[in-house]
Amino acid sequence: MASLKLGSKSEVFHLSGHTWLCKTGLKPDVMIQVEDQSFHLHKFPLLSRSGYLETLFSKASETTCVAQLHDIPGGPETFLLVAKFCYGVRIEVTPENVVSLRCAAEYLQMSENYGDANLIYLTECFLNDHVFVTWEDSIKALEKSCEPKVLPLAEELHIVSRCIGSLAMKACAEDNTSFFNWPISLPEGTTATTTFWNGIQTKATSENWWFNDVSSFLDLPMYKRFIKTVESRGVNAGIIAASVTHYAKRNLPLLGCSRKSGSSSEEGTNYGDDMYYSHEDQRSLLEDIVELLPGKKCVTQTKFLLRLLRTSMVLHASQVTQETLEKRIGVQLDEAALEDLLIPNMKYSGETLYDIDSVQRILDHFMLTFDSSIVEEKQMMGDSHPLKSITKVASLIDGYLAEVASDENLKLSKFQALGALIQEDVRPMDDGIYRAIDIFIKAHPWLTESEREQLCLLMNCQKLSLEACTHAAQNERLPLRVIVQVLFFEQMRLRTSIAGWLFGSEDNNDQSGALEGHKNRNANMAMHGMRERVYELEKECMSMKQDLDKLVKTKEGRNFFSKIFGSRSKTKTSPCGKGGEDALMIPETKI
Repeated sequence: MASLKLGSKSEVFHLSGHTWLCKTGLKPDVMIQVEDQSFHLHKFPLLSRSGYLETLFSKASETTCVAQLHDIPGGPETFLLVAKFCYGVRIEVTPENVVSLRCAAEYLQMSENYGDANLIYLTECFLNDHVFVTWEDSIKALEKSCEPKVLPLAEELHIVSRCIGSLAMKACAEDNTSFFNWPISLPEGTTATTTFWNGIQTKATSENWWFNDVSSFLDLPMYKRFIKTVESRGVNAGIIAASVTHYAKRNLPLLGCSRKSGSSSEEGTNYGDDMYYSHEDQRSLLEDIVELLPGKKCVTQTKFLLRLLRTSMVLHASQVTQETLEKRIGVQLDEAALEDLLIPNMKYSGETLYDIDSVQRILDHFMLTFDSSIVEEKQMMGDSHPLKSITKVASLIDGYLAEVASDENLKLSKFQALGALIQEDVRPMDDGIYRAIDIFIKAHPWLTESEREQLCLLMNCQKLSLEACTHAAQNERLPLRVIVQVLFFEQMRLRTSIAGWLFGSEDNNDQSGALEGHKNRNANMAMHGMRERVYELEKECMSMKQDLDKLVKTKEGRNFFSKIFGSRSKTKTSPCGKGGEDALMIPETKI
């Protein structure tokens, strides 16, 4: 850390209670009051260096002049250093006190008109030659500039803007690598490599080495100015998003920051050591964080955006903030994880356990984005697989529906509305939506037959896997019409498979020799048995179609219907989490 030593005389000041006395052998003729401390000094050393004090005391007629300087930048600590400088006593100028000294010197008009190498000149040189050169000294100076009594004059003297510009230039090292010939000192422990830009030797470091410092030392207004300055220099949007994310995690307690956990209440969060964050402060911070995040797609992690949305609901952030987050999440919903999408319902009148409405709005934004960009995506990808993102979203929503389906307060209309947003043709398999439907029916046994049939319209029986078909055929919770459809399509699939295998075997028979005769005879016998099985299935299906119109939709009708399939082979069932003890366990399709 840089420092500047001034003066050569030994210490002559000492504190007695709240009074500073100067031991020079002369009687003090000036008393200056700064806040709760008083300074008994002498006119000549002060007036020879300060134009303000010269003007103030020149009109005084009393033997002992009295002045009050309660608004001097830096308070009593800074004025003591100024007084020592005027007396020639040794002082040390450091990055921590140079800003307050510079502002106090300006306040007291300590220019070169009142002596060579006066305090304004010396502090200004120290700032330019030492403080603005190094990262650590610049950030310490900026931190001290934020003090209420110092800030107004520091802004007027452009100290704040120069500190921010110095920090922004150093933070842009990795992205721009253009510091020219300015000698730059980076933080200790930061790895740096030598590179060349237009023939000029520069330094490059890892892109996020400055995140922790700006998050720890800068309050939100200063951080906003800093990050906007960095952004204006053309830094990659991903780096901006990463820095804002780091700042939010460190300074927003309810988001799960890096500080030690503390107690929370409806009014705020207490972290001990006099650290208290009211919900109002956190809400304001969150809304500013959302504004700072770059709007470019996928530069901010979807997981973090969902955490922000959840926190905004807890803090009751503005509607604009929540809508902004939902739109940004919707644009990149295909990157979301199921566990992050399970947002608790924070509404006072909320009936459901999870916030279904928010997820539906997010999905609406995704579908709008998908519909408007599908043509462009086909052109860019050469029409190779333009539905990849929406297929991932379909699988995500199917899993989400399965998680929320067990909530007894979830209405049928809301479940259907969310499931219907996914187009039927984008799902490679409908096992996921079938599992969600089965869990919903299990948790809502009061649904009528008509309502169950309407619910089952969300799935396509032709796109169920063999395991799902087997489960559905014996699922007494499903409407009879749906079970018949499942059996019919299963039969059609079996016939198609057998026919394809049969024609393939006949072609092989024409091409094979006498040595394959024995194998072909065995194959023909197997085919004969399969033909008989297909014939039996056809008869069974026709019989069911005839009986379906006669069946009364009662428990007795279901028992009779189940006897029809009594000869079918037993299938394995397994528990399905919240969906019930005989719900289908179908592995999620991984895209």
